[in-house]
Amino acid sequence: MSSTIESVEHKALRTAVAALGQRYGREYLARVAREGGHPDELWADAAKLGYLGVNLPEEYGGGGGGIAELSIVLEELGAAGCPLLMMVVSPAICGTVIARFGTDAQKQAWLPGLADGSRTMAFGITEPDAGSNSHRITTTARRDGDDWILTGRKVFISGVDIADATLIVGRTEDARTGSLKPCLFIVPRDTTGFGRTVIDMELAAAEKQFELTLDEVRLPADALVGDEDAGLLQLFAGLNPERIMTAAFAIGMGRHALAKAVDYAKTRQVWKQPIGGHQAVAHPLAQAHIELELARLMMGKAAALYDAGDDMGAGEAANMAKYAAGEACVRAVDQAVHTLGGNGLTREYGLASLITASRVARIAPVSREMILNFISHQTLGLPKSY
Repeated sequence: MSSTIESVEHKALRTAVAALGQRYGREYLARVAREGGHPDELWADAAKLGYLGVNLPEEYGGGGGGIAELSIVLEELGAAGCPLLMMVVSPAICGTVIARFGTDAQKQAWLPGLADGSRTMAFGITEPDAGSNSHRITTTARRDGDDWILTGRKVFISGVDIADATLIVGRTEDARTGSLKPCLFIVPRDTTGFGRTVIDMELAAAEKQFELTLDEVRLPADALVGDEDAGLLQLFAGLNPERIMTAAFAIGMGRHALAKAVDYAKTRQVWKQPIGGHQAVAHPLAQAHIELELARLMMGKAAALYDAGDDMGAGEAANMAKYAAGEACVRAVDQAVHTLGGNGLTREYGLASLITASRVARIAPVSREMILNFISHQTLGLPKSY
């Protein structure tokens, strides 16, 4: 089957998840965010139906699928107005990394809980002074007997308050070369020396953002995920699903905004016919739909390549999908708000808050400029500017 044409199973999954999403919707998520809570009911229902762990191995209670299936779940929840951001982090990044590289003990400890939603994990890579340059990560891990000692800072880390642990990207010194190499460590939430501070965001979201401090955090030897020498490989094994899931998040949001605008354009009458009958209103909405569909195709390609084990091909496609989805989402939201005019800025219609939220897909987890750098260097073979 071509990866560009969805299977019967994928269509059925879409329909089922859409039905769940419609039971909750945008107003549910907005209320939870306003009250400072978390979408626990939706998370529990999605978990009970097997959606949260659809990409994790069956032997640990998962669905045995891949990122293709998980991205469908997130996209459809987003299209219903209630995307679960922690899906990007917990099952997609952390679950994938542990399933691919974790020890048997780590898999037993974490995968069943990640699959059934009873446990969640955050992911800590971004640093205040490193930004897009992950080679400048200064969080270091040094050995002390059998233990590891972690020291450093992280910023813009989602959901640390509700996560049982955070998968932290640190660096260890290579004994042979003296250079630092990336490594991944599981840091339980209440570990001594592991501090967190909420970042005050304009973004209206249930998932809070945190700055983390690791002050001589002592971890046992088995906190290290996978091989100390394969850190970069393991890191990118988690970052490609993150890009694919960010694309799903963006496409879902764009579809949600577009559907609201189309519905409004069909019914809102100012002169003799609905405003959707005017090309100045209709054409931009049609264009937004086309761009979202194109981004979805690239997301499907990226997920198919990743699930087939083609990490290099998936890297290129995942970056393209994330770029295309971020752009399409921002334009769809902008056009939706514009279509509703003043109503697009009211709380009743719930679109104005998406103006801020849609920017996230352009900025995180990697900026569009860094994606353009990746494509110009890796795909087109142009020289580096840095």
